[in-house]
Amino acid sequence: MKEYRAIPEGYMTVGQLAKKSGTTVRTLQYYDKEGLLTPSSESDGGRRLYTNKDMIKLNQILSLKSLGFSLDDIKKRLIPLDSPADVANVLAGQADAIKRQIESLSVTLAEIEALKDEVLQMQTVDFKKYADIIVNLQMKNENYWLIKYFDDKILDYCENSFDKESALEIIETYSYLNDEAVRFQNAGISPDSEEGYRFAEEFWRMIVKFTGGDMSLLPSLLEAGTHDNQNENPAQIQGNANDFIGKALEAYFAKSGENPFDGI
Repeated sequence: MKEYRAIPEGYMTVGQLAKKSGTTVRTLQYYDKEGLLTPSSESDGGRRLYTNKDMIKLNQILSLKSLGFSLDDIKKRLIPLDSPADVANVLAGQADAIKRQIESLSVTLAEIEALKDEVLQMQTVDFKKYADIIVNLQMKNENYWLIKYFDDKILDYCENSFDKESALEIIETYSYLNDEAVRFQNAGISPDSEEGYRFAEEFWRMIVKFTGGDMSLLPSLLEAGTHDNQNENPAQIQGNANDFIGKALEAYFAKSGENPFDGI
């Protein structure tokens, strides 16, 4: 009992601080050794003592550590806690950092869930496709699900022919034209109309750019494009787009006299 009476009011031992903060004595001793959290005082018996202010500083350290900062980074980021504004700024900074982490984790979680759905639909183990799906999810390609329908020839071609910038350009063009196909279909515009012809011309130009003129890729590419996204509830929307695209291309080839399947 004498031991505890020797501790002045408003102070706590390393053991008490460890218990209150949910950390360990060893961790606090290490922070002390590294000059990260030095006790505010020392008892007559030589015990190192901490204050509630130290506890707030410890909370700041633990929060930054949980966000992945190294101890050296934490030292540079620690803010003096000499006024209400100082404390509020620390808490605001921690809140912002945690929000960013939550957003990042939410994106990662969505990507994991999406990949899980694709794996279950594929019903086979194909790490090459898994890796390509992950890359496309990170690129925010909403049509990542098409990859499960690509054969190895198309996947190898994409990997060897496109960097991130050119891939994103193709993706954006495809997304735009896909949306246009849905709009035309909903508006009742005929695939063999003038608008449908211009649409098919632009869509075909994108296909040629994508394939680099290698028409041997075309059958597998068009086959992949006939599938709907089974992960989305409004799969009919994609079905409508595919229906318009297919008919518009058919009308375009008939009018232009071009037959992309010659020689395939």
